[in-house]
Amino acid sequence: MPMIQLTAPSGALTDQGRAEVQRELLHWEGAPDTAFFSAQAWSYLTELPAQAQTTAEDDLPRFRVDVTVPEGALSDRRRSGLVEEATRIVLQAAGLAASDAPRVWVLIHEQADGTW
Repeated sequence: MPMIQLTAPSGALTDQGRAEVQRELLHWEGAPDTAFFSAQAWSYLTELPAQAQTTAEDDLPRFRVDVTVPEGALSDRRRSGLVEEATRIVLQAAGLAASDAPRVWVLIHEQADGTW
């Protein structure tokens, strides 16, 4: 039951990537395919306006994927798989190569029971 927010510079995603990225990011989870679990999985896309992102090195777009899950929901193996899969999905949505992976940060936030 994740809540996933992708933050990307405006125009950094391809048209097809923009249309598909949010649903694709939810596929990693592996929760039961039921109406209850589907209703609890949310995804947001925040596109930053031009010049809202700056880096010290270059003007290439950077991407942040914030994933909020219940505390203890992810084993080390699943956490690693989530980072790898989310990175791959974002790179694909932006039309970028695997070598661009350092431009995608996946931040996992675990929420204690009763705080969401």
